[in-house]
Amino acid sequence: MEDDDAIPEAERHQIAHIRELEFEELEVEEVDDSSDDGGSASFASPTNVTFNTSLASLHTYLGEVEDTHRRLAFLDGGAILTIPLFHLEGVVLFPEATLPLRIVQPNFLTAVERTLTQVDAPYIIGVVHLYSDLGNRRFRFATVGTTAEIRQTRFLENGYLNVVTRGQQRFRLRRHWIDAEGVHCGEVQIIQEDLPLRTPRDVVGKLLPLSNLSSQCLSHMLPSAGSLRGQDSDNDWDSNSEKSFEVELSKAERAVHQSAVDSCCDIIDELQSSDNDNAESDSEMRSTRTHLSDTDSIGPVHSDHEKKIGNAVLEIGKGSTSGNLSDIRGQKRYWTNQHLSQFRKVPRAFWPPWVYGMYDSYSLAQKAAEMWKQIVGAPSLEGFVKKPDLLSFYVAGKIPVSEATRQELLEIDGVSYRLRREINLLESFDLIRCRNCRTVIARRSDMLVMSTEGPLGAYVNPHGYVHQIVTLYKANGLALIGRASTEYSWFPGYAWTIADCASCEIQMGWFFTATKKQLKPQSFWAIRSSEVADDMH
Repeated sequence: MEDDDAIPEAERHQIAHIRELEFEELEVEEVDDSSDDGGSASFASPTNVTFNTSLASLHTYLGEVEDTHRRLAFLDGGAILTIPLFHLEGVVLFPEATLPLRIVQPNFLTAVERTLTQVDAPYIIGVVHLYSDLGNRRFRFATVGTTAEIRQTRFLENGYLNVVTRGQQRFRLRRHWIDAEGVHCGEVQIIQEDLPLRTPRDVVGKLLPLSNLSSQCLSHMLPSAGSLRGQDSDNDWDSNSEKSFEVELSKAERAVHQSAVDSCCDIIDELQSSDNDNAESDSEMRSTRTHLSDTDSIGPVHSDHEKKIGNAVLEIGKGSTSGNLSDIRGQKRYWTNQHLSQFRKVPRAFWPPWVYGMYDSYSLAQKAAEMWKQIVGAPSLEGFVKKPDLLSFYVAGKIPVSEATRQELLEIDGVSYRLRREINLLESFDLIRCRNCRTVIARRSDMLVMSTEGPLGAYVNPHGYVHQIVTLYKANGLALIGRASTEYSWFPGYAWTIADCASCEIQMGWFFTATKKQLKPQSFWAIRSSEVADDMH
């Protein structure tokens, strides 16, 4: 964002629409350091915005760019390919996010030119986050990155290249190297994304009689299907429902469900082999039921489920006069008329519905969208609720947290797990602090949406440095450095001034001021996410 007098005259038309807004004298507001909240300025309400937020998302400061008219189909999960790598410090790219680039280094120019003509994956580059250890002067690549498709380009007279890319798919970086031309290359494997998880439909649908819960272990106790068909013909749907339920479960859930079925069978088998009198049988069943409810491997999540099974089995023990349940004919009326309804109350699924809801991608997406609306406001995410995978990537790329936290979100496999982590962040996120000195810069209530893409976005300066910034209508503890300038402004109609942390003097971002009195807000802040601390409480 610094002044760059070396920009050729031919490029200056790219901010012509900004010049139209500069007929009036530039009026820069002074930051009121004497205010009660520690040096925050007086700003317009974030709801009173007349700025055209689509201008920022179009990156008009890059000038006239040419559409490549190439839209590559998504690569198959597991595919391995070699592509040029762009390692960016302070930037984490997510699928569907926009990333502008200004290519000034010769090796990166060569990489883009090669990308435009390569056969295997044309117009595709790989973007990985770069970790830096300034103390040891060492750099490290992240192991998970995102492919980016080159959507727009513009070759400049000075040899530079403006590029607008769009995030496509996550990949794992297998290995990387620098070739003879100085181009960073990487062998990457496309990540196979999981499908969004749904709550098994039978969990909240009809319930399963115990006869279907384990037909093998109860076949010698219950009347035959033929003898019951005339009395209970309305249960024909049960014959295939257990299979449809198990299909909805994951491998781990199916194992837990089967363990519950087996435990139920063990109880019934124990009853069948018992020759004790009624009192002994009653005592044994109460002990067994207590044991089930306190078993550590099962826990309180399904104690109600086990209690229902224990109660039903206990009634069987009470109903037997000899303690031996082998007399099927003697129990037929008892089963069909009195306690068959007890077994129908046993849930089809081992876990209660609310447990499955904790990992239902669509329920989580709805919750995340509602929290986003409450905390951020715009843009609305209601259109993404039916696409939990896209919503999870959007929230991850736009939530104003540190780059380390966003990289953590990028590396999470599974839509539900990523959404759960994002909901946790939205619930706990409150403060924006300086990464270096932990000074509180702003609160989440100070966020301001100045782009149609959300409160956080990526922008590139004339020297090719990409910054991901979060916009705020109020900030504390910042000092302005230098004079305001409209050159290469990311937000047309606004002038920018460098803003440093007043405590540690590290550059936190910029202060933007309107060049026209009619433009709202009259001023706002842009904070670099790379300088935001992980501590958000």
